Amino acid sequence: MATVQIALVAARAGIAAGTVYRYFPSKTDLVKAMLAEMSEREIGALRRAAAGAPGPLSALSATIMTFAARMSRDRRLAFAAIAEPIDAGLDGIRVGFRRSLASEFAMRIAAAIAEGRLPDQNAEVAAVAMIGLLTEALIGPLAQDVAGRERDVVQSLTLTALRALGVADARARGLVVQTTMPV
Repeated sequence: MATVQIALVAARAGIAAGTVYRYFPSKTDLVKAMLAEMSEREIGALRRAAAGAPGPLSALSATIMTFAARMSRDRRLAFAAIAEPIDAGLDGIRVGFRRSLASEFAMRIAAAIAEGRLPDQNAEVAAVAMIGLLTEALIGPLAQDVAGRERDVVQSLTLTALRALGVADARARGLVVQTTMPV
């Protein structure tokens, strides 16, 4: 986020810097708008992935895989949107994004619990733990470089997350079998 420069944004858009300032009075306003759009796009991707699944546990697995795949595809942007220390004026929108992510996970976890596919647990707490597990493993300071291994890393993280939620063998249940990365 620190590298965002209004002049470069304007040049890329093919407009004058003054035009950018007409719509975004400050760099913080520009980044807030970008984060809001990114949040909508990412939440939409999670919802589409879950909607295409045949049941609640498959929907949860699809949500986890989609989130992990999208984060691994652009780790720098994911870090900027979720974890990078930045201007305090942007914290509200970032926390809102993380809350929206946790809400999507909690809905899927609660649905799987309701159908007896997961053991009884606090879906909200479990959802926050899933966000933490995935973000730390993919963009945290201990995250490994996943270049060229994105598919394997996403599958491994999905298996780990499902095991943490109480799924004994996600592979045997067909929850983590795929030939292409989700988009």
